[in-house]
Amino acid sequence: MEGEGRCLGESGDLGCQVPAQGGPRGSAAGPRVQPRGPGYARVREEGETERYLRGDSLPASEPSSWGAINAPSFPAAKGREEDLSKAMSQDGASQFQEVIRQELELSVKKELDKILTTAPSHESKHTEKDFEGFRKLFHRFLQEKGPSVDWGKIQRPPEDSIQPYEKIKARGLPDNISSVLNKLVVVKLNGGLGTSMGCKGPKSLIGVRNENTFLDLTVQQIEHLNKTYNTDVPLVLMNSFNTDEDTKKILQKYNHCRVKIYTFNQSRYPRINKESLLPVAKDVSYSGENTEAWYPPGHGDIYASFYNSGLLGTFIGEGKEYIFVSNIDNLGATVDLYILNHLMNPPNGKRCEFVMEVTNKTRADVKGGTLTQYEGKLRLVEIAQVPKAHVDEFKSVSKFKIFNTNNLWISLAAVKRLQEQNAIDMEIIVNPKTLDGGLNVIQLETAVGAAIKSFENSLGINVPRSRFLPVKTTSDLLLVMSNLYSLNAGSLTMSEKREFPTVPLVKLGSSFTKVQDYLRRFESIPDMLELDHLTVSGDVTFGKNVSLKGTVIIIANHGDRIDIPPGAVLENKIVSGNLRILDH
Repeated sequence: MEGEGRCLGESGDLGCQVPAQGGPRGSAAGPRVQPRGPGYARVREEGETERYLRGDSLPASEPSSWGAINAPSFPAAKGREEDLSKAMSQDGASQFQEVIRQELELSVKKELDKILTTAPSHESKHTEKDFEGFRKLFHRFLQEKGPSVDWGKIQRPPEDSIQPYEKIKARGLPDNISSVLNKLVVVKLNGGLGTSMGCKGPKSLIGVRNENTFLDLTVQQIEHLNKTYNTDVPLVLMNSFNTDEDTKKILQKYNHCRVKIYTFNQSRYPRINKESLLPVAKDVSYSGENTEAWYPPGHGDIYASFYNSGLLGTFIGEGKEYIFVSNIDNLGATVDLYILNHLMNPPNGKRCEFVMEVTNKTRADVKGGTLTQYEGKLRLVEIAQVPKAHVDEFKSVSKFKIFNTNNLWISLAAVKRLQEQNAIDMEIIVNPKTLDGGLNVIQLETAVGAAIKSFENSLGINVPRSRFLPVKTTSDLLLVMSNLYSLNAGSLTMSEKREFPTVPLVKLGSSFTKVQDYLRRFESIPDMLELDHLTVSGDVTFGKNVSLKGTVIIIANHGDRIDIPPGAVLENKIVSGNLRILDH
């Protein structure tokens, strides 16, 4: 009875049969099956097959309240019906789920093997490694049940496990700082596109200051280090299949810079149908109808991809000892000599394998991941892992005072050891997406900082807010383009003319979302040295040499337009209504 799926009858036998394949790969799951016996909790909503398989959210129900369950769309293998029947009659749900899981993993393997046959010979080995990594992640996804943390076990980290930056800096720098720098490799996470800001291509190629891109500023920073200290600190870019080609084209412009630049690609994993949990890809290509079938699986993939690229081994062979990893759009993430010296010359003689830079939370950061003590080790806890009943507690600035900046310093030797032992443990992030055609899919991701618990002698360093300057929106872009910051050798520092070190709160409305629209609405970037808070909504433009001070709120209602005239000084003002300035 190959190609058929079954569900449990009232007496424990296989009481009804349905075709297991509900449609072509990538379509919705197969026919809906009505379980007739009281032995199994139901899946309450369509599209929750994966929760059923993992044993999540399975409430006890009265026999009269049975809902329908989506039959997973996988072909039943020959001879498995007997195993299924046996499992059902012996230990109930847990064994039933295990058999289903095994069938599903087998089906996914078959689908991936089919896709692999379409790979060109020069891509075959690399694609096979990607698929192997995906299958490991998928296996864990099916196995793990419930929340990944037990809230009762979460404790505040011991005081000595998170050091204040001032204490690290007070140690000063050794005379041989050049030899310390030569042990470092800088890695920038460069897998993201600029689509959220209305730009095509890699986000790192967006101009952010004096026509310099994120990548320009990064290269300038490292070149300045190498020239100043006569060192050889290399830059490594972790690209994705989305950014690799465009990034490599632009790298030619840095051929004469005193920075060796290397690249490697993070993995390319298949998106899976939320209902069937099977890959939606039809072949290995990522063009045409397959464009949306693939995704880069989060920056937690750095460990495996860096190792598989061969660069990890190369750098260890060259005597490099640490990588400094950060997001390329965090303009505050520059090489810090004091932190590096602390790593290389620890005061207690015991080197850290993993250092995470954290900084104090503000009300804008309440959702940021925080460092905790969990089962005797430092652990990064993200809001997605927190049980609903404790979300408000997690957001509390008084209880959890710090958050992860994603500036990380990691031992190369430790990465090699853990990768070879398959011992890097990171929680799985299940990221639901809806494709352009309306198909619901999920992508399985991991985050680089979550691996902190796998390393020995990990440490948090509470750094100044200036080391966390991400540019995620045009509101952020306005801040870094303004006179709040001065630019020197690729590094942005807060202007000395600003009387207080806090960054203003800026909220630009939807008319400013795309970089092109944002630039069109500012004839020049306003003077913001004395600004506390700016909110702009609606059709608003700014003339040249505008000055904003205190709290400024500008709201153009639908159908209205506000032109802030050249040279205007707005201090603690609310501007609304309609204000047009026309050429005559």
